[in-house]
Amino acid sequence: MALVACKGASSSSFTHQLKKFDVFLSFKGEDTRFGFISHLYNALCQRGINTFIDDNLQRGEEISVGLLKVIESSRISIIVFSENYASSKWCLDELAKIVECRKKYQLVLPVFYNIDPSEVRNQKGKFGEALSKHEEKLNDYKVQSWREALFEAANISGWHYKQKYVFNDNYCTFYEFHWFVMITDFIVK
Repeated sequence: MALVACKGASSSSFTHQLKKFDVFLSFKGEDTRFGFISHLYNALCQRGINTFIDDNLQRGEEISVGLLKVIESSRISIIVFSENYASSKWCLDELAKIVECRKKYQLVLPVFYNIDPSEVRNQKGKFGEALSKHEEKLNDYKVQSWREALFEAANISGWHYKQKYVFNDNYCTFYEFHWFVMITDFIVK
């Protein structure tokens, strides 16, 4: 597993230091990594915002204690909810930790990427289907904690990104650029 942060942090350095990050990005890689997340990450780094992104997580692994500490040591978490976000136990564990940290004054900014916020809040559609599948395999307490975290995060004022075409990893349109400027400006202020 490779973990990446701008300003030179690496997977070995973050486990041994209490380095603070400005932003932690939580996202489902298959939905957003090559496009939205890569452009957002670059925009944040270009503005000097020390951003943590986990890169190339191994499927099936448990969320690490080190990654939970990175979430705790971040000032802001940006959660990019997308179609398959709730299908990932890893994403849901990150989300639960982020919501816990919000209670300790961490700023949480949700982005609803081609998904209606009410689908997340009410756990309908793909979110409801994914949670039902988790309930078949996991204990009720774990899934209930994820449901509560989804509900809480979906009720936070954020951004609703609705675009019909797919991002190109090499460039972004003016519309997309405007999104990244809007998010980074909000964080810098």
